[in-house]
Amino acid sequence: MTILSSLKVRFLSFLCITVISLSAQEHPKLILTKTGVEKIKKQLGKVPLMDQAIASVKAEVDAAINKPINLPIPKDYSGGYSHETHKLNYRLMQKAGVLYQILEDDAYAIYVRDMLKAYAGLYPTLPVHPKERSYARGKLFWQCLNDSNWLVYTSQAYDCIYEYLSKKERKYLENQLFRPFADFISVENPQFFNRVHNHSTWGNVAVGMIALVMEDEQLLQRALYGIKDVSLTKGLKDDDGGFILEPGKKAGFFANLDEPFSPDGYYTEGPYYQRYAMYPFLIFAQALQNVKPELKIFDYKDGLLIKSVYALLQLSDMDGDFFPINDGQKGMSYYSGSLVNAVDIAYYYGSKDPELLAIAEKQNTVVLNDAGLAVAQDIAQDKATPFLKRSVDLKDGPNGEQGGIAVLRQDGLEVVFKYTAQGLSHGHYDKLSFSMYENGEEVIQDYGLARFVNIEQKGGGNYLKENTTWAKQTIAHNTLVQDGTSHFNGMYEVGSKNHSNHYLFNIDDLSAQVISATEQNAYPGTQMHRTMVMLKDSSWQKPMVLDVMEVKSDSTHTYELPFYYMGQLLTLNQPYKAKVQLKPLGTGNGYQHLFKEAASPVAEENVKFSWLANNKFYTLTTLASAADSIVLARVGANDPNFNLRRDPALILKKNNVADAFFVSVLESHGSYSPVSELAVNATTSVKQITVLYRDQDYWAIKLELKEGEDKIVAFSSKNVNRNTKHKLNVKGNVISWQGPFAIINLK
Repeated sequence: MTILSSLKVRFLSFLCITVISLSAQEHPKLILTKTGVEKIKKQLGKVPLMDQAIASVKAEVDAAINKPINLPIPKDYSGGYSHETHKLNYRLMQKAGVLYQILEDDAYAIYVRDMLKAYAGLYPTLPVHPKERSYARGKLFWQCLNDSNWLVYTSQAYDCIYEYLSKKERKYLENQLFRPFADFISVENPQFFNRVHNHSTWGNVAVGMIALVMEDEQLLQRALYGIKDVSLTKGLKDDDGGFILEPGKKAGFFANLDEPFSPDGYYTEGPYYQRYAMYPFLIFAQALQNVKPELKIFDYKDGLLIKSVYALLQLSDMDGDFFPINDGQKGMSYYSGSLVNAVDIAYYYGSKDPELLAIAEKQNTVVLNDAGLAVAQDIAQDKATPFLKRSVDLKDGPNGEQGGIAVLRQDGLEVVFKYTAQGLSHGHYDKLSFSMYENGEEVIQDYGLARFVNIEQKGGGNYLKENTTWAKQTIAHNTLVQDGTSHFNGMYEVGSKNHSNHYLFNIDDLSAQVISATEQNAYPGTQMHRTMVMLKDSSWQKPMVLDVMEVKSDSTHTYELPFYYMGQLLTLNQPYKAKVQLKPLGTGNGYQHLFKEAASPVAEENVKFSWLANNKFYTLTTLASAADSIVLARVGANDPNFNLRRDPALILKKNNVADAFFVSVLESHGSYSPVSELAVNATTSVKQITVLYRDQDYWAIKLELKEGEDKIVAFSSKNVNRNTKHKLNVKGNVISWQGPFAIINLK
């Protein structure tokens, strides 16, 4: 039985909040306009980046148009032959349509026309896709999401050749293909279309784009505001465990702008899916701007769409790879086609920010429309200035009140601190987690998703079961685990109702950048407060990162704090011995996927753990007590198909305590040259860390260094007022300061 059998759909009429009328207009009008086409034509041969982009697209399409049109019967998952062929077809049609407008070569229009007619002949004969995994099966593809991809791109192709076609041909295509297609992904699949999710964004935009081409007001209303009079069975979930549509929530394109974006432009599912959703958001916005400029879509919610592009760029490392927050594949970057489109549109419809031109220069291509032309022209005129990756704190939630995500940056180091809401069905159970990078390379990693995207041999290119059993679980992240269970017990129903809370973000003085947040709901009766400070001193080779996790509970627990370091273990100042026979650390909550490679009780007050990665040395110094222990672990247990990477971890463990205080310093120091075989500054400069003071309201920590000035970091855990004066008596010495924290140098 499919989900559809449990739905009661009453699609009787459209009672629209706002009536958007569509009057007859000339084509093209979505991503290209008549005026825009003429501008591009006049600049042919004069703007190198635009010429290069046209030549690249032309070479690709020319290689395809002389081959027979291929429309295989749908049968595969992502990465399979039928899936990839239909995916290639819609991309080729979109590109051929644009080339027809720019180069005025009928061969491109004929190619699009003939393929559309072939699809119009095939589509009415298709049942739902034979693969049954999706909560909303498509026809051309295994899920409605990919069908929507097809219609978003194909609408652009149809718009480009609209006036080339006869009225009879247009009527045939619209009645046999486009209207049935739009109805199928919307009124026939309301559980897909009528929700807030990146899937639905694609569906809304697909219907909206074809509505604009066909000048169909009813379809446009459906796209903008969702389907009216739909009753969905309460509690329906998608394939990732997320709710379909919660009571009282709106649907449609505007709902997908209102709900998942924060005022800062952060998208609650994380940068990987924000990147994916940016194409439909921005391509439809561009079309609405061209067809319905009175909507002022780029001004909506204080320019939210433009701000979202900046937010996404700031959530990439020094190489342009997006931080793998929540379900995110490593290596996805702003070099993807969706970000080329996003940067060009943000530049053209924004403030013509020359920093965006620097990103476009790195992308080394532009989209073939007015926005791409403007970018290419201004790059040719040397208007680009460097894009500055700044320390940022981006709020989550539609009103910016559901936690957030911060990035601290200094001298090539980047610390990513996550204290967001759940992130819809793609969210992970990792409140107050962090990751760390240096020069674009992972130092302390976030695992990301467990999926081989579009690689058919691995689960049809879809999410693997290990995404749920491992990647989403708390122990897979660099944050606190209580009693071996995940935050919210790994239950989406609970996690989706909660978020962490912002406490402090301060970058006024770049010698001490601070991010701090609290979490009170991950474990009932337990409060977590994590503070990370990026410290810089002229006598140090690199900044150091102080990491403080305060835990307070109304009962005793076992607490574990993992660090997923990247590289080769060098030294550990505790007695340890590798296990001859490896066994899993546990039986559930992700522990079943961790091998216990070694374990040791703590023998020193300061645990020092050093490793080598990317020819750089790193040391974690952490405060510990005699009752604590450490575990050296490695991912890969209970993984018969080798779906997981064999990554290492150091786990700090405190047993049978109610309150816990984890204090660590992360340090990058020195380098190693395989050519000269010379190690420089291979040992830590941290001599010792000590807790000088701690109570319910304050903590003060001393960093004792082998060279240079020692430092005291004093922090108020209850008061962030900048004007409040604080005073602590530490072993007969008075420490006083103003504001939530202070860095005191000791000579």
